[in-house]
Amino acid sequence: MHRTSGEQDRVAERTGAFAPPPRLLLGPGPSMVHPRVLQAMASPLLGHLDPEFLRLMDEIQQRLRHVFKTTNPFTIALSGTGSAGMEAALVNLIEPGDAVIVGINGVFGSRMAAIVERCGGTLIRVEAPWGRIIEPEAIADALRSAGPVKAVAIVHAETSTGVEQPLAPIGSLCRDHDALFIVDAVTSLGGLPLEVDGWHIDACYSGTQKCLSCPPGLAPLTLNDRALAAIRSRTTPCQSWYLDLALIADYWAEGKRAYHHTAPISMLYALREALCLVEEEGLETRFARHRRHSAALLAGLAALGFTPFAQEGHRLPSLNAVALPPALEDAPLRTELLRQFGIDIGGGLGPLQGKIWRIGLMGESATRANVLTFLGALETLLFRRRWTGQPGQAAEAASRVYREQGLDEHSLV
Repeated sequence: MHRTSGEQDRVAERTGAFAPPPRLLLGPGPSMVHPRVLQAMASPLLGHLDPEFLRLMDEIQQRLRHVFKTTNPFTIALSGTGSAGMEAALVNLIEPGDAVIVGINGVFGSRMAAIVERCGGTLIRVEAPWGRIIEPEAIADALRSAGPVKAVAIVHAETSTGVEQPLAPIGSLCRDHDALFIVDAVTSLGGLPLEVDGWHIDACYSGTQKCLSCPPGLAPLTLNDRALAAIRSRTTPCQSWYLDLALIADYWAEGKRAYHHTAPISMLYALREALCLVEEEGLETRFARHRRHSAALLAGLAALGFTPFAQEGHRLPSLNAVALPPALEDAPLRTELLRQFGIDIGGGLGPLQGKIWRIGLMGESATRANVLTFLGALETLLFRRRWTGQPGQAAEAASRVYREQGLDEHSLV
């Protein structure tokens, strides 16, 4: 079919390469990605049963065990986002009639509860106000009063509120009551301490797009022998074929490699490179970096009238939730940050919509340069709204934190 020159121009416009605008990703995810990770994704494809690709899978498992702090043989990268990890952990471990305690203090605890109910489980809700932790004593009370409990499920890093949940006491309680301990580590893995073996966690899942600074698309997942025994002893089939871990295990098992589905090969290349970067930096150094930049960001925001939302002593360094000053409008200000400065941050969810901001400093996003860039842009917008502070006040407050921590004045990381 012959096209006119005008039609050809319109086709070329529709089919030309997509050029994403530059963005500084400081929201609740995804985070910024290192160029090495992006380059890895451009590598030529291998077949998903190619011996070289299977060796790559073995390496990824080993590196994931390092960040999860576990020796669990069943440690994999599930094909799907962090929400797929959540669903896989719950639908495989929960059968109709199983009693399950879920800690609910934000959006993602609520999602876990919804999945438990869809599995036919008997949901036992242990709730706390959004912004507060689930007190271990409340879990202890529920375990004592509920009778036999199959599992306790809780979010380590509640992305909707910025709360870091203590896990070790709950893990001990679960062992005392012979209950499985299921943990959502989507916004914590690789950004703050997580001890799967040391804290008696039986099933733990995460996502690649947060503190690991890999594109979204994989859900790191680890199960110990207690969790695997529960899956093997099911009396009903798992309600999901695609997320049936008994089937997926055969694909990841060394020496077996039974076909289940076509793995997202390029994403696994990316994850391998992201995990290499984590190990090169060192976990403790990485955790300290997240804490340092979070402290500086909160100091700068305090100078502008923002206040931390999450409970004191339990605030996430990877996801900083702050309450807006009363005079500021949430959506217009975030829109201006994006349009004028290319800075992407998150607003509140559910009952917190319009009340808080969620500012992610995860993985590659957690740098001094990014903190100061964000504070400078925000201060510029506030001055246009007749803010009465001193120019550079926020940056100076943040820089004071850096000086106190001995960070070189010219360092950007």
